[in-house]
Amino acid sequence: MKSETIMKKSIFASICAATLVLSAITYAQPTSSSPDPKAGAETTGTIKEYTPGSILILDTLAPNEPTQFKLSKSVVYIDADGKTIEAPGLSHNQKVRVHYMKTAGENVADRVTLIKD
Repeated sequence: MKSETIMKKSIFASICAATLVLSAITYAQPTSSSPDPKAGAETTGTIKEYTPGSILILDTLAPNEPTQFKLSKSVVYIDADGKTIEAPGLSHNQKVRVHYMKTAGENVADRVTLIKD
């Protein structure tokens, strides 16, 4: 009889714990610091590799691995003064800020801003 009571309490406790976890997951809301997937995200780093019209690879702060970006067909380049520039001569070790969107699992850059050292 005593073991039956303990078993019932254990089952009840397990059900309560599962309900609590599921309700937390169901009602989780993004915080104000969560990036808006429609607005995209930004990161800053130094250029490790650049292929015009194709790929940009940035070294970001350690311990992160270099981040690869596919350049969108409509990518905009902006100089350090905030002016749009045509086909910049990006170079290795140059510091930039990249605005990008996650598309089909890839980071797709739509804006690259040069940063003064």
